[in-house]
Order: sequence, then C-alpha cells, then structure tokens
Amino acid sequence: MDIFPWLTDNPVGEFCFTILVSMIPVVELRGGIPFGVARGLPVWAAYLAAIIGNFLPAPFIIVYIRRIFQWMRRRMPMLNHLVDKLEKKAHLKGQKVTKYKYLGLALFVAIPLPGTGAWTGALAAAFLDMPLRKALPPIAAGILTAGIAISILTFGVASLF
Repeated sequence: MDIFPWLTDNPVGEFCFTILVSMIPVVELRGGIPFGVARGLPVWAAYLAAIIGNFLPAPFIIVYIRRIFQWMRRRMPMLNHLVDKLEKKAHLKGQKVTKYKYLGLALFVAIPLPGTGAWTGALAAAFLDMPLRKALPPIAAGILTAGIAISILTFGVASLF
C-alpha cells in the first residue's frame, strides 16, 4: 500500500518521488538511485531523477546556511548543540577540501561514502567562503561521478535478480 498513490501510480510520479528522496540529506543520490530502480524506473531515469534531486538543495545551502544557523541560534537556543555539531562537521570536512580547493570539493562529493555528498560539500563550500558560481561546478561534477558509480552498482545488483 502506497502512502501517496497519486504520486506513485505512474512513471512520472515515480520519477518525482525519486527526486524527493534524493533531496534528503543523508540519503541523497546514494539512496535515490537504488530507490528509483526498486520502484520500477529504468536505471537511466533513476540516475537522472537522483541527480536533479541531489543538486537542487546545493545552491540554497551555499547561499543561506550561515543565515539559517544564525537565525536558529537567536530563535531556538536549544538547537545550539545541533548547529555547533553541523558547523564543526563542515569545518572538518572543509579542511580536507581546502588543500585541493575545487578539485578537492568535486572528489569529496564524488566519494560514495556516508558523510560525503552534495549536502556536506555545499556546507563545506559555504564555510570556506567559496563563491556560488565557483562551488557549483565541482559539486555538480561530484554528483555526476557518484551517480555513475552508484548506477553501476545498482544495475549490477539489480541484474542479479
């Protein structure tokens, strides 16, 4: 039984649902591609939907995350611990990216491991004061590369069944 039958009863709905799943911070395209394939999308369609969904939040994170954190500190002091944790994570990940700058950002986003990806890469770019127009191409390249790797893994596992 589907929660949203109007969304998932057709291929377009499955495509959109895969976009939404790929926008979730921890899941991103690493979960979005297998999700889309499991829901019946061809690998290429799941790849495309996951790329779109994974890329959409990146510009907003780069531009607005510092303001959001400031707002959270002022309006919701009980979340200061969470903001501190996220900022610390961004700074730690940013140290890895700093050495190779934009190439490092692309490689960081491309590595299909937990704690890497577009969300964390965009967070690191924001805290490294990378301009949006210079940070987005490496993030996009990393997303595309990770998507290819996950698609190959997904297609290989899916073809076994």
